[in-house]
Amino acid sequence: MRILSVSEMRALESTADMAGYSYAQMMEQAGRSVAVAMVQRLSPLRGRRVLVLVGPGNNGGDGLVAARMLHESGAQVTAYLTGKRDPEQDAVFKQAQASGVTIVHAQDDPQYETLIRLTSQTHAILDSLLGTGSNPPLRGIIAEVLRNVKAGLAQIAPDPLTPLNRPPKPAVSRPLIVAVDGPSGLDFDSGDIDPLALKAHLTVTFAAPKWGHFTLPGAEYVGELLVADIGIPRHVEIPSKGTAIAAPETVRQWLPVRSLDAHKGTFGKALIVAGSVNYTGAALLAATAAVRAGTGLVTLAIPSILHPAIVPALPEVIYILLPHTLGVVDGHAMAPLAEKLGGGNAPAYSAMLVGPGLSHTPETVAFVRRLLGLETGKRNAGFIPTEGKLTGEPPSLPPLVMDADGLNILSDIPDWYKVLPPGTILTPHPGEMARLTGKTTAEVQAERLRIAQTSAAAWGHIVVLKGAFTIVAAPDGRTMLIPFANPGLASAGTGDVLAGTIVALRAQGLEAFQAAVAGAYLHGLAGEIVRERLGTVGMTASDVARALPEAIQKITLERSNG
Repeated sequence: MRILSVSEMRALESTADMAGYSYAQMMEQAGRSVAVAMVQRLSPLRGRRVLVLVGPGNNGGDGLVAARMLHESGAQVTAYLTGKRDPEQDAVFKQAQASGVTIVHAQDDPQYETLIRLTSQTHAILDSLLGTGSNPPLRGIIAEVLRNVKAGLAQIAPDPLTPLNRPPKPAVSRPLIVAVDGPSGLDFDSGDIDPLALKAHLTVTFAAPKWGHFTLPGAEYVGELLVADIGIPRHVEIPSKGTAIAAPETVRQWLPVRSLDAHKGTFGKALIVAGSVNYTGAALLAATAAVRAGTGLVTLAIPSILHPAIVPALPEVIYILLPHTLGVVDGHAMAPLAEKLGGGNAPAYSAMLVGPGLSHTPETVAFVRRLLGLETGKRNAGFIPTEGKLTGEPPSLPPLVMDADGLNILSDIPDWYKVLPPGTILTPHPGEMARLTGKTTAEVQAERLRIAQTSAAAWGHIVVLKGAFTIVAAPDGRTMLIPFANPGLASAGTGDVLAGTIVALRAQGLEAFQAAVAGAYLHGLAGEIVRERLGTVGMTASDVARALPEAIQKITLERSNG
C-alpha cells in the first residue's frame, strides 16, 4: 500500500470523478466506512450519544453521512455545524436532517455552552471539521470549536485529588475520538499539527494513507489508523511509485516455508561479530534475536573474556573466541575469524553481522579495517592506522549487515561505502546516520525519507533508518515504511535485537531489501506484542527478542489460515 501526498490524493479523486465515479459516491462510501468502524468500537450502539463536529467542506460531508448512518443504527447523534448548509444544495445535509439527526449550528451557540455540554456527556466524538486540504494553524470558528471541545473534555476528567475523608468520585469514561481522514489541524504532508487538535483514538482515512499520518509530531495524534476503501474503480490506479507501507501479507510471502524434512542447515548460518567487556549484553541480544528469528545455526564471535558470561544464557550457538585487549577485539582477531570464514566462492556463512557492542577503540578500529580488506600500513602501539588505502578486492565475506559501532567505525573511513560488499544492510539510528552523512541528527530527523533514499542510492547499500516509523530504502529506489511507533522500544539493546533479526532473515535466504523490511517489521510487531502485554514502561530488549517467535507465528498462521 502506497503512502500518498495530498496532491497525489487529489489527483486520484479527480481521475476517479472524471472516470464516472463521482465525489458524491466517494463521500457516501467514506461516511459509510467511518460509521462501520465506529459501530464496531461502540457496540452495542443503541442509546450511545455521538457528537459529530461538521466542517464546511467535503470532510464535513463525510461526517454527515456517518452521522446519518449512526443514527439509523440506533445512536443518539448530534451534528454540530460550524457553518450554514443549504438543504436544497447539500444532499448529505438534507438526508442527515431528514433521518432525525439533531442539528446544532455554532452561530446559535455564541458562548459554546451547548457544545461544552454535549462534549461532556457524549460517548464518542467524530472530528470531521477539516480534511487533507487544510494546514495549521487553526483559525476562526474551527479553532474556537476545538478549544471549547477541549473545555468540555476537561469537565469529565476524574479528579486526581480526592480528600481522604470523602469517597472517590466514580471515574467517567472519556469518549472515543474518531477522526475523518485525520485530526483537524494536521498537515497531511509534513506532519505539523496545531496544538488545538484532538488526539484521536482512531483515524479513518481513504484509499491510501498520507505522509502526515506517519510523521511526528502529527503522527502522535492519529491513534489507530484504518485505511478504508471508498470504491475508487480498479482501473483508476493508485500511483505505483513511491514509498509503501510494510504489511503483514508482504512479510508473510517472503518468510521461508519450514518443511518437515528440514535440518539446521536448511535455514542458514549466521555469523555475528559483536561485544566488548563494557557491552557484553549487545552480543547476547543480537545472537538471541538471530536464534529466535529462526536461523538454523548461529555463530557468535566475541572477545574470549566474554565467553563465561554469555554461554550460560545462550547455549544454543557456536562460539568463536577472539583475541582481545582489555576486553575489546584487537587487530589480531582477524586471523582466527578469517580461518572460520573460509575463502573462495562458497562462504562458510550465509550472512554476517558486524558491530553490536564492539566499541570504538583503536584496537577495534584496526580489526574492522582488516575485516574489510583495508591495508593498514604502519601502526603505532595502539594499533591506530597511520595510513590506509584500498588494496583492491576485500576478503571474501558473506552478505553483510553493519550495525552500531560497525557503523561508527565506517564513518571515519573515507569512501567507506566502497569497501563493503554490494547490497550491505546498514542499520543506523539517527545519530549514526548523521555521522555517516556528515549531517546533524536534527537534519536527519527533519528529512528522514529523503536522506534515507538519497543515501541508499549514493552508497549502493540498503539503509534501515531506525526510529518511530523506521524507513528502509534500497539503492534502486524501493522504499518501505515500517508502521510502528513504540516508545517501549526506546531502550538499550533493542537495536541489537533488530540487527540480529535482520541477519537471521538474510541468512535464511531473503534478498537484502526483503530481509531488512521483514526484520524491521517483525521487530516492530514483537514490540507491539510486548507493549500489549506489559505496557511501554519497563519493556526490555530481552522481552522483544523473546516475542519474535510469537510475531512470526502471528504472521505465518495468517498464511496457513488463508
